[in-house]
Amino acid sequence: MTIENTPGSSPENPIDNDTEWVAAQIAEYLATDGEKPTFKGGAPLVLLTTQGRKSGEWRRTCLIGAEDDGRQILVASLGGAPKHPVWYLNLEANPEVVVQNKGAIIRGTARTATPEEKPALWQKMVALYPDYADYQEKTDREIPIVIVDPQV
Repeated sequence: MTIENTPGSSPENPIDNDTEWVAAQIAEYLATDGEKPTFKGGAPLVLLTTQGRKSGEWRRTCLIGAEDDGRQILVASLGGAPKHPVWYLNLEANPEVVVQNKGAIIRGTARTATPEEKPALWQKMVALYPDYADYQEKTDREIPIVIVDPQV
């Protein structure tokens, strides 16, 4: 089911995450086409825009991301919290998303990696950001890997 755009938000004009440090990351990312900010250990960042499952509003956040065979790979860790991040719940309900990787804007369809796909992708993401392994230890929740397949 697709929710119509609400006034004031769209994939091209999303509402940015209002957590102060994330909003600052987004602003710096947009100002530098993703060259900055740098994240802990040099982990690469992307911007993810999803449509709210309840509000229908388009919202943008900044996450660690990687490219894998033309797909974007994300980790729904929320720092090892016992619940999934809101952006993950949104893309489960509305899988059409936008990812900005540096200056490239990628419209795609998001999905959770299958049990067969996850081990290799998990290792790739832990290699980029080792704290993910610690996050998984902190929670009973299985942290999902998200694959964003580009639309063609």
